[in-house]
Amino acid sequence: MLTALRHRNFRLLWIGLALSFTGTFMQQAALLWHVSLLVEPERRGLALGLVGLVRVVPIVLFSIIAGVAADVFDRRRLMLITQVGGAGVASVLSVLAFAGLDAAWPVYLLAAVSASVGAFDPPARQALVPMLVPRSDLPNAINLNTAMVQGASVAGPAIGGIVIAFGGVGWAYAVNAASFLFVIVALLMMRDVPKTARGEGAKDTMSIQALKDGIHFVFTHPLIRSTMLLDFFATFFASAMALLPIFAQDILQVGARGYGLLAAAPAAGALLGSAAMLIGSHQLKHQGRTLVWAVVVYGVATVVFGFSRAFWLTFACLAASGAADAVSMVIRNLIRQLETPDAMRGRMVGVNMIFFMGGPQLGELEAGLVAQAFGAPFSVVTGGLGCLVATAAIAKATPELWRYGVHEAVTK
Repeated sequence: MLTALRHRNFRLLWIGLALSFTGTFMQQAALLWHVSLLVEPERRGLALGLVGLVRVVPIVLFSIIAGVAADVFDRRRLMLITQVGGAGVASVLSVLAFAGLDAAWPVYLLAAVSASVGAFDPPARQALVPMLVPRSDLPNAINLNTAMVQGASVAGPAIGGIVIAFGGVGWAYAVNAASFLFVIVALLMMRDVPKTARGEGAKDTMSIQALKDGIHFVFTHPLIRSTMLLDFFATFFASAMALLPIFAQDILQVGARGYGLLAAAPAAGALLGSAAMLIGSHQLKHQGRTLVWAVVVYGVATVVFGFSRAFWLTFACLAASGAADAVSMVIRNLIRQLETPDAMRGRMVGVNMIFFMGGPQLGELEAGLVAQAFGAPFSVVTGGLGCLVATAAIAKATPELWRYGVHEAVTK
């Protein structure tokens, strides 16, 4: 279960990211809550949806370029730059919150800046992991990373709800700013990190051709392409979390602490899902069809959440969606990492960011617009149904995905 942690460099990064991601998820919950407090109640749906828009535009603009950078430059140094930038943005948010900010536009602006800096982190981070462990331990490393992220997702919003309730959003931003230091220290303590592999004819330069090569690789490999499309459409239609403040404040009426618990529910379920994958993934033979069924569960849980008017049923639905998403995430990451050569990993992750982050962020905008017009419950229910339709279409169009088994890929 913990075999990848035997490798010192991976262990350092894993511990540092566990602490940093806790702060990141705390800030994500705090930012939505902050925006909901800065606008009139009748504009909350649209205002919360706009958070997704200001986050997704920088991702679309920079993610593929960031992927090329991760294949050209030193991945560890690139991560150091992104961590320092993220800490700076969180610090500014904290200062503004403590100063009594009364307008939402600075929060939107800083969310966009944070997304711009953050766009360069996942390609470098995810492409660095396979350099820190042997191929035989890569599935375990990905399982451990998923479990770590989900654990942080549980702790972050839950702690954030308490911090917001008793200290205000400024302290949530401040804690996140400090959390980046743990990753910076971990990166500086690493030793003997291998250099990035170069493909045939590759050069250590940023170029349009390198960018085109990455896009071509992704879209000519059905397995990689289908996992990205599945992720995008599922999260685009079922981005219910952006509307959670409306459910907490107006429908369930549970306040800031209830909001913190509901915000942590998907991560609590995801932590259980990740633990199950960590324990039993070596016995799983049909990863492809498990992936498809996991996304189906995600869509069904979203539909039930939209109909729910009870706190604990809503909590259970969010937890179920989180567990299904965790199983899906582990398998998607395994397929992409195992099917991508090291020289192309940064660009693959860069393209995937448009799907992985663009789906939920655009979905937040879509959910906010539908909620503004027809109400939050209608938005959530129709989104879950859209997720189910998209999943069926992609599974039917990609038979390779349904037949896929990871164990055969590991031994290539």
